[in-house]
Amino acid sequence: MANISPLAGKTLDQSQLTDIPALVAAYYDRKPDVSIPTQRVSFGTSGHRGSSFHTSFNEGHILAICEAICRHRKADGIDGPLFIGIDSHALSVPAQRSAIEVFAAHGIDVRIDQNDGYTPTPVISHAILTYNKGRTTGLADGVVVTPSHNPPTDGGFKYNPPNGGPADTAVTKAIQDMANELLAEGLKDVKRLPYDEAKNAPSIKRYDYVTPYVADLENVIDMAAIRDAGVKIGIDPLGGAAVGYWKPIVEKYGLNATIVSDVVDPQFAFMTADWDGQIRMDCSSPYAMARLIKMGEDFDVAFANDTDADRHGIVAMPDGLMNPNHYLAVAVSYLFQNRPEWKPDLGVGKTLVSSGLIDRVVADMGRKLVEVPVGLKWFVPGLMDGSLGFGGEESAGATFLRRDGSVWTTDKDGLILGLLAAEITAKTGKNPSQHYHEIIARLGTPYYARIDAAANPEQKAKLSKLAPEQFPLEELAGDKIIAKLTKAPGNGAAIGGLKVVTENGWFAARPSGTEDVYKIYAESFKSPAHLKAIQDEAQAAISKVFAS
Repeated sequence: MANISPLAGKTLDQSQLTDIPALVAAYYDRKPDVSIPTQRVSFGTSGHRGSSFHTSFNEGHILAICEAICRHRKADGIDGPLFIGIDSHALSVPAQRSAIEVFAAHGIDVRIDQNDGYTPTPVISHAILTYNKGRTTGLADGVVVTPSHNPPTDGGFKYNPPNGGPADTAVTKAIQDMANELLAEGLKDVKRLPYDEAKNAPSIKRYDYVTPYVADLENVIDMAAIRDAGVKIGIDPLGGAAVGYWKPIVEKYGLNATIVSDVVDPQFAFMTADWDGQIRMDCSSPYAMARLIKMGEDFDVAFANDTDADRHGIVAMPDGLMNPNHYLAVAVSYLFQNRPEWKPDLGVGKTLVSSGLIDRVVADMGRKLVEVPVGLKWFVPGLMDGSLGFGGEESAGATFLRRDGSVWTTDKDGLILGLLAAEITAKTGKNPSQHYHEIIARLGTPYYARIDAAANPEQKAKLSKLAPEQFPLEELAGDKIIAKLTKAPGNGAAIGGLKVVTENGWFAARPSGTEDVYKIYAESFKSPAHLKAIQDEAQAAISKVFAS
């Protein structure tokens, strides 16, 4: 990665940390102006995100979004409980307060954590699916207040419909557009109660999120095998929403596990800075994960979660922190050979920018690969109907079915991916890193990287609408091109860019939704030099498309 900050992998000085009181004050004081694009409600792949300092995540945004959610629920006939959870970002508590003010005014049956604690994204998905099982009416949905692994200055707000997964683009666009209309009208039609009245409304109910999720884990992971093998486990919640879950899990199942830190701090002062010198709770970054990597040799396997616990970072020797793609390949290989109750025709879901090693693992097992655009929402139908056993993406997020082949969550679950690493170690006597090296010895070594290249809005728009015939090359880095994709082969959905595939490598180019760049994901099964050739030729070809 270019331009590594000298602060990467180090803890920051107090003067470099976020001023939390100022951040929270800005949430209430700054009023968004919808005529400024960056101050509008904007639902990306994971909800609305922003910072109160930039007037992109403020009280007005949340009031408008929640009013829009209430109207969406009414229009769609969703009248069951709404499960709401927050992570440990400083803006999550004020955003939940704003949400309760609106939801209570509408009389919605809201379930909040009984101890005012934090709730991981997968726990909300699990709660929705568990409640809705066997029901056709009175269905539940949910909200998670989180910007994922983003810096401490950020806030985020996600909506999960009754299928438990991330809302699809039709739903998020409707909520987004309605919220912006409400903002433009000065929030005059937003129903709202004062917080002290709202929190005591009969429709706002305390709920135990921890016990049902923890008790159900043995139905998705072989917890007894982990306990009986005495696998020595290290766990770092990175000060996030999983912090209140790991102790109950360890105690209930008698695991030989050490929670290396249970510190919660909205400044995240304990974190080591990411590659660019910013604090970012990214459990797939070696810079952010420096503490756990250093402790890696103390455990058979160790893992961490990001702030809303939908992502996983796996530390195992000899590799230390495993590349997310490498671990996903190991997870797929293990699961489909060690879940005897799973149907023999179950498919494997992956996003099209995830490693081709997963493709090779799936082909080697004679299974069906379902390749979809970026975003876990594309896996939801397959997980719900039982046609997909696993869905994962290159950014260290995945989920999979229960041991009996029924749905577990339809959102990413970093807790079960960490526990799966311990199960693999317990059942096979080898950790995931060792399994990875066995796999590549048979199927080839992948060399994978992502780079960002400059692109203005006009160029980004051109890339997102590119047709295969507009990319005239027949060879890529010396190999014949066998596919040019602008739609995902797994479901025919537009990928918003281009993927070019050869026998020995591939690249995918997609415009960023938030910055004036486009992203080039590339992989070679030959060498680092071949990967560089793919990247260079891809960038040159895309530049020609921009110039045409």
